[in-house]
Amino acid sequence: MRYFILSLVFILELLANKYTYTNQLIDEPSPYLQQHAHNPVNWYPWGEEAFEKAKREHKPIFLSIGYSTCHWCHVMAHESFEDPKIAEIINRWFVPVKVDREEMPHLDKYYQKIFTLLHHRS
Repeated sequence: MRYFILSLVFILELLANKYTYTNQLIDEPSPYLQQHAHNPVNWYPWGEEAFEKAKREHKPIFLSIGYSTCHWCHVMAHESFEDPKIAEIINRWFVPVKVDREEMPHLDKYYQKIFTLLHHRS
């Protein structure tokens, strides 16, 4: 019985330390944001906390808008946001903000419009 309890404690300890990184998205209700809660990028949800941090630290916002079923969002996450070296650069020079476009379609529409205007070719 004693070995069973010790084994159980050991297994629970392993499960508790499953993730190397946990960021500000951990308590967000969005499944998309939850997918990024253990990225090495220190993501913040859209909100005053991120904006105040950016202002206080004199850093620009690094904005990433996506959604759960977006193929390229998953590719970007795997190739960039899960890479500790890339995350270190993003975390050092920016305040990273992750937005679920399905929860905030107005932000997605707004930034899509800006992107189109900035990249419009005559």
